[in-house]
Amino acid sequence: MIAILTFLCVHWFLSLFFHTFFLHRYASHQMYTTSKGWERFFYLCTWFFQGSSYLIPRAYGTMHRMHHEYSDTEHDPHSPHFFKDVWTMMVRTREIYNDFATRKIVVDEKFTKDPLPEWDALDRFGDHNITRLVFALGYIGFYVAFAPHWAYFLLLPIHFLIGPVQGAVVNWCGHKYGYSNFDNGDKSKNTSPWGILLMGELFQNNHHKFKDSPNFAKKWYEFDPSFAVMKMMHAVGIIKLKPVPVRAH
Repeated sequence: MIAILTFLCVHWFLSLFFHTFFLHRYASHQMYTTSKGWERFFYLCTWFFQGSSYLIPRAYGTMHRMHHEYSDTEHDPHSPHFFKDVWTMMVRTREIYNDFATRKIVVDEKFTKDPLPEWDALDRFGDHNITRLVFALGYIGFYVAFAPHWAYFLLLPIHFLIGPVQGAVVNWCGHKYGYSNFDNGDKSKNTSPWGILLMGELFQNNHHKFKDSPNFAKKWYEFDPSFAVMKMMHAVGIIKLKPVPVRAH
């Protein structure tokens, strides 16, 4: 049991960290700069820890910029206020993401004028069905080896779809439940204390007010653990953070 729960927690939080740190705060918003070598390392970690549900940074960044441009309107790719349930939202979001990933549609220049990280070779490999299947079989094999009861196998879908599951939780809860510090003209919320457990991602109201700020926490009682890690990386020279807007009191 300990092995399974440890594996679940490690997979969840490492996948989530690189989701928010690399896909969200770097690819989408360029909240920090880094060397090409470190960018490739973070890119590789994002692929490895997302595994079977790997999201291409270029496609994710494009879609997320679209989300901010059209937040909680009918053009928002994943506003919960235009879908009957979270599953329908996930399916529609995946369709839009696939269009960006395959370059099926021409993207408005305003969503790509700021550079997006690209590593075509890794994206082709990571996005391949065989690669995804190998990861899925690895997760199953770990459970076969360590699960003390068949019921633990019900956790496997979380591993298979960990990236989309995390995104769905953030986008559904972060635009429906919680409190607002700011009037952003949308329905974004801060869902606390889950904002902490989701590595800062559920401080959506704060983030939509200061979309380029690397610190999603804005009140004294809020804490963004991902930003704390980023400050340490900044201190040792791995990344260079952009200036943080003045905190709200």
